[in-house]
Amino acid sequence: MTLEIPIEEKPKQHWSRATFRALRHRNFQLFISGQMISLIGTWMQTVAQSWLVYRLTGSSLLLGVVGFASQFPVFILAPVGGLIADRWNRQKVVISTQTASMLLALILSVLTLTHHIGVWGIIVLAGLLGVVNAVDIPVRQAFLIEMVSREDLMNAIALNSSMFNGARIIGPAVAGILVAAIGEGWCFFANGISYIAVIIGLFLMRIDNPAELEKNDSAIENVIEGFRFAHQTDPIWVLLLLIGLASFVGMPISVLMPIFADRILHGGPQALGWLMGATGVGALFGALTLAARTGVRGLARWVAVSAGAFGASLVVFGYSRWYWLSLAILVPTGYWMMLQMACTNTLIQAMAPDRLRGRVMALYTMMMTGMAPFGALFAGTFANRWGAPFTIALGGAACIAGAFLFWRHWPHVRESARALILASGVAGSETFKQVSASGD
Repeated sequence: MTLEIPIEEKPKQHWSRATFRALRHRNFQLFISGQMISLIGTWMQTVAQSWLVYRLTGSSLLLGVVGFASQFPVFILAPVGGLIADRWNRQKVVISTQTASMLLALILSVLTLTHHIGVWGIIVLAGLLGVVNAVDIPVRQAFLIEMVSREDLMNAIALNSSMFNGARIIGPAVAGILVAAIGEGWCFFANGISYIAVIIGLFLMRIDNPAELEKNDSAIENVIEGFRFAHQTDPIWVLLLLIGLASFVGMPISVLMPIFADRILHGGPQALGWLMGATGVGALFGALTLAARTGVRGLARWVAVSAGAFGASLVVFGYSRWYWLSLAILVPTGYWMMLQMACTNTLIQAMAPDRLRGRVMALYTMMMTGMAPFGALFAGTFANRWGAPFTIALGGAACIAGAFLFWRHWPHVRESARALILASGVAGSETFKQVSASGD
């Protein structure tokens, strides 16, 4: 039994109109424009902070510790963020979290510029930012459906990922130049100021159809309900397991990038910025690939292929000793990484009921972002003993194995996934109706 059955398609829109269709919504325009500026600053801070830790300590272990501190709170507190997303006004919550992130960036800037920063200060501030992100990420994910119509949700997710990775191209490159020229502190300051744009955009939004907020039962019962739904819904559960594996063994590449830039490829902060930017170029194209789609049919296959190709790219990067080869291989690495993340996000949102959306996306956040700190700590420790190249290549092999297992298991849960997508009404679900009517 296969999904590949000829069906009558609707007339296709021009590629540009189809790719950017979510931008017809004023609220999403405000969100995109503000976030683009803010995320450039965020990526500048990410690169500058990694280089600052490396400059102060020269330790791959401490790079892993800082990565752990910044993302571990997401794993622990994301369910609380999901609960807040389903019970509180999402627009007001995101304004609050963005303001808190701005203040933390400015504090880091002042401490760095006045030479009062140490590795433990970086760890503490990274941990506090992780607490903020534990609320911010699931709430922002759930907030997307209030900015656009239901039929444009898939496109909004993809464009949001495109924006994130467009900033990922610019931010690291600018950070590499600024760190070399005037130091890390000014990168942190620029990030703090960049939050003003997104906060203004959020205040200007007019939400006509706010989500129906959860008012029943206790907070603990609501959190348990979200866990129970995800665990008992097999298609969502296997998607979460695969993205969790990729996050654990694959995402630490960014934590170890200073090691590759300096010791292996013999560059400096500018090389680090270009390497991170190359990953962003590939990730941007990955997100745009998904944005050009108008339906969810076939996305599970994309998840499996992209997870395997991501793993293969990691293996090649891990053993490359040539700067230009490493730079080139990071483009497909970023492409496949983002395609897996964006397709997984889209499928989960397509299957999650509105009343549980925040809590289900909190679990996605736990697996995508919250598993990364464990991976960062493991990678830092493992690389300290066995070397960064072997650590990254081993993670790539694990991704390939995970992709194979997912490919084998998905046919057993496909019908359940199809029923959930039909019930959701997300764009493209009409395709499943036609396929079901054909007897497949």
